[in-house]
Amino acid sequence: MAKLRRLRASIARVNTTSDQPAVRMSGLRLERGGRVVLRDIELAVPRGSVTAVLGPSGSGKSTLLAALTGELVPAAGQVEVFGEQVPRAQKPLLAMRKRVGVLLQGNGLLTDLTAAENVALPLRTHTDLPDAVIRRLVDMKLHAVGLRAAADLFPRELSGGMARRVALARALALDPPLMIYDEPLTGLDPIASGVVMSLVRRLNETLGLTSIVVTHHVHETMPVADHAIVIANGRIVFSGTPAELDATRDPLVRQFLEGQPDGPIPFDTTARAPEAA
Repeated sequence: MAKLRRLRASIARVNTTSDQPAVRMSGLRLERGGRVVLRDIELAVPRGSVTAVLGPSGSGKSTLLAALTGELVPAAGQVEVFGEQVPRAQKPLLAMRKRVGVLLQGNGLLTDLTAAENVALPLRTHTDLPDAVIRRLVDMKLHAVGLRAAADLFPRELSGGMARRVALARALALDPPLMIYDEPLTGLDPIASGVVMSLVRRLNETLGLTSIVVTHHVHETMPVADHAIVIANGRIVFSGTPAELDATRDPLVRQFLEGQPDGPIPFDTTARAPEAA
């Protein structure tokens, strides 16, 4: 129980300064292999919001996530989560990551564990709760995503949408105040996509979360988003509300939104500026 108490105390401290952004990036430059992927990134994610990070494939969205979770150390600038700079030392970095739930693009479910066992894994790893309490918490998390009846099914027995929701329940297991969704709609049909995005909005409101949705699925994401940014050519080219995004005439943004093959965002990567991504 001691680990859970410490975790809850940490979350309580995080939630006491609600005037601070949940995530702040300032003067950020990110590089991979000596190549600048993103530059001059200024971003503040309000607490309690659903913020969509949009952009074409290869624009640097995953690189931005890597900096947010501490996987990639910035070449310049800083990243703050709940007012604290993302640490570089392993122990404090692991402590910070417990406050961040991540829904992976590929789900990441362990195939030899049932849905319930997958959801229980973070609780068994990071807390000393008794089995009866863990089972109750797992039941609650599966119920929250509408899959309590699927507790004993293995990943191979789940549809794509069901597997994504089990992965979401697992990401929520430790009650993180910040949720990151990495391309949550990849491989899902329109109905499953609608279910997942509806869950993102509902869980954000009922659990008091802050959510960052990294995606290129504009039309499915905008109805649930409070704020949107668009990344292209190595920088943020738009930041505003969904309504402002729909109304913008910026040629970079219009090309992305309308799926135009020709425009300021090159299709051939060899045509990009040397520091673009």
